[in-house]
Amino acid sequence: MSNHKKDTISEAKGRPSLFSFIRPFASYYRPHWRLFALDMVCALLIAAIDLLFPLASRAAMQRYLPEKYYTAFFAVMGALIAAYILRAGLQYFVSYWGHVLGVNMEADMRRDLFSHLQTLPFSFYDKNRTGHLMSRVINDLFEIVELAHHGPEDLFISTVTLIGALIVLITIQWKLALIVFVMVPLIVMFTAKRRRKMSQASKKVKERTANINSDIESSISGIRAAKAFNNEHYELERFEEGNQRFRGAKQTFYRQMGIFSAGMDFLMNLMTVCVITFGGILIMANQMDLIDLITFTLYISAFLQPVRRLSNFVEQFTVGMAGFERFQGLMAVKPEIADKPNAKPITNVRGDIEFKNVTFSYDNDVQVLSGVNLRIKSGDTLALVGPSGGGKTTLCHLIPRFYDVTDGVITIDGKNIQDLTLSSLRASIGIVQQEVMLFAGTIMENIRYGRIDATDQEVIAAAKRAEIHNDILQMPDGYQSYVGERGIMLSGGQKQRISIARIFLKNPPILILDEATSALDTITESRIQEAFTDLSKGRTTLIIAHRLSTVREADSIVYIDSEGIRETGTHSQLMERDGYYSSLVKTQMLTDN
Repeated sequence: MSNHKKDTISEAKGRPSLFSFIRPFASYYRPHWRLFALDMVCALLIAAIDLLFPLASRAAMQRYLPEKYYTAFFAVMGALIAAYILRAGLQYFVSYWGHVLGVNMEADMRRDLFSHLQTLPFSFYDKNRTGHLMSRVINDLFEIVELAHHGPEDLFISTVTLIGALIVLITIQWKLALIVFVMVPLIVMFTAKRRRKMSQASKKVKERTANINSDIESSISGIRAAKAFNNEHYELERFEEGNQRFRGAKQTFYRQMGIFSAGMDFLMNLMTVCVITFGGILIMANQMDLIDLITFTLYISAFLQPVRRLSNFVEQFTVGMAGFERFQGLMAVKPEIADKPNAKPITNVRGDIEFKNVTFSYDNDVQVLSGVNLRIKSGDTLALVGPSGGGKTTLCHLIPRFYDVTDGVITIDGKNIQDLTLSSLRASIGIVQQEVMLFAGTIMENIRYGRIDATDQEVIAAAKRAEIHNDILQMPDGYQSYVGERGIMLSGGQKQRISIARIFLKNPPILILDEATSALDTITESRIQEAFTDLSKGRTTLIIAHRLSTVREADSIVYIDSEGIRETGTHSQLMERDGYYSSLVKTQMLTDN
């Protein structure tokens, strides 16, 4: 059974034209134009040397040897050796610095792509798998950079060599050159037709590569769950299914590539045979001598080399442009949430938050929130309770604009949050989420993520307030201890307290605690609650909690479910009302007992 999430980025209305990719692709050469120009100059000199050899050989065989100009003959041979020494140096420059050029462009593209990914909202990551995105950041860009380096070089050398060879061929024997002029259009038509086939196959390979990367990323991330449920065999079967689709796509691409390569070889060898055959006829008719035919044949060899380069270019262009099309598709995704042109930073935040008739739905489908009206006074603590799926977390995610409201307005200190800069808005809000995200690094680095410029002493102070300092000191490397992938080296409670330490370090005027103590034992939770109480003084705090004992002291409690806000009041008020909240408290007390 396949569970591939649809790759939403690749959706397109019609196939874009080739020219729509050329200009943005070429723009990445601009910062490195000097290196690119030197690369092309070296390529031009390489092509000139290749064109020089048959002419020099012809002069030596037709004139210098028959007329016994031995000094001139050896001078020409010496000049050719010097030319080929120069060519070796030029080839080194093209091979080394040309690849450096490609790597520079790859780094630029990866920087732009990563920067763009940082601007995309939660909704984008809800719809696209991590493996797909990884494939675009790594695999696609590698193939693009191969095109960036080899493409212009192969195209330029081939074009210069072909034009130069054709001119010389006409001067040697125009009748024989006609064969070349007849064959070239056939080769061009064959190349154009096969390129389309290869392009389609290459695009399918990239899609399959992204899928298999996603499967690998998902399986490795979930390896502990797979072992816990004894599902290694299922994971292997699921991977093999994707692996077979990948292999099939690769086979199709290589089949098209094989047809292309075999066809090109046949046409080029056919041209050589035709030239020798017709050249023989011209020699029989005394319209051409043997040395001219040998020279002509040498130029055909010089002619075939750029044709082969062009065939390689077609392959690289096909694969590279398929990757660049996917790169452009991702870069074309517009951030749904961005600063307005006249957005202003919010300063001196008091934390007075108000929801005015707020409605929200994902993809304009099922409404999660409808007509929500809510006021949280500056410095107050508001608790959100109710069944899972009632919209508690979604409501909190609307405040820092992880998602934008479908309708209505949210204000902070009377200012519409959509009129504020995202950076200043999010800098004013601290969030401790139920699902803790730790990065593969040290404890010091993970806590400092709350405020990148914090000193070691400030990090340690935040850890103490989060009741994690003593645990850290008992670890082998203290604050430099490695937490592992996603914090796997730590317990659930330790991970949660490190995430809480980040918020202490950030010290924002607005706090959102989304099941912030859910992974803690009762004793540690009690200590953390005391710290939260201290931190919440003078700050606006929103608490999402299923464990109702943690919200009794809140200034206001809101019971919310799929039907909206049902009750609002303090703990004592809601208990006296004997409604939804009271029923929830009684049920939890029975469960706890």
